[in-house]
Amino acid sequence: MKLIETRQLTKTYNPGAIPVHALRSVDLEIGEGEFTAIVGPSGSGKTTLLNIIGGLDSPTGGQVFIDGKDISTLSENQLIDFRRDHIGFVFQAYNLIPVLTARENVSFIMLLQNRPAAERRARALELLEAVGIGDKADMRPTQLSGGQQQRVAVARALASRPRFVLADEPTANLDSTSATRLLDIMARLNKEEGMTFVFSTHDQRVIERARRVVRLEDGKIKTH
Repeated sequence: MKLIETRQLTKTYNPGAIPVHALRSVDLEIGEGEFTAIVGPSGSGKTTLLNIIGGLDSPTGGQVFIDGKDISTLSENQLIDFRRDHIGFVFQAYNLIPVLTARENVSFIMLLQNRPAAERRARALELLEAVGIGDKADMRPTQLSGGQQQRVAVARALASRPRFVLADEPTANLDSTSATRLLDIMARLNKEEGMTFVFSTHDQRVIERARRVVRLEDGKIKTH
């Protein structure tokens, strides 16, 4: 079943008088339950593509359809709600809230969804256990290692039970052991829960795990 589709997706930035073409007429389909890596050199458009699919950035031209719905037709408030309820994001920089504990960081999106407190707590603890850091639930980000923070970020991305997860260079700041554990967790969730993952990555470890590799060069898809 087709979950994500881009049609003639184009993104042009204009620093000064020289346009920079980040994406050039990208047509891509991603089915439900895929475990897909988008690869390519720096500047190839990987992060731009993920950000536009996730509604964090707007294309210069073309369309993005999620479950057949053109997300460009959504108002800003509708888009915020859509991201909250349907998409999980894992950022390279983690983007955890420093004053909140690991459990509170994971719970935060469920608070925005007006979920009951007991459900938020149970779901957050379940996810932290699933990513192997249930014993760190009451620690703040500064008390956690980089690998542990990234696992909190993954748990947070899954908290809203999203249709799919967009992960931008999720292993870039991790040592080999932490990266392997993180990929094991994501692969298990993909297999057992059918959760769709789309990665932007340079990491050969991610590429080897992916069941599909989409190669971008100069804003164009070369292989998929």
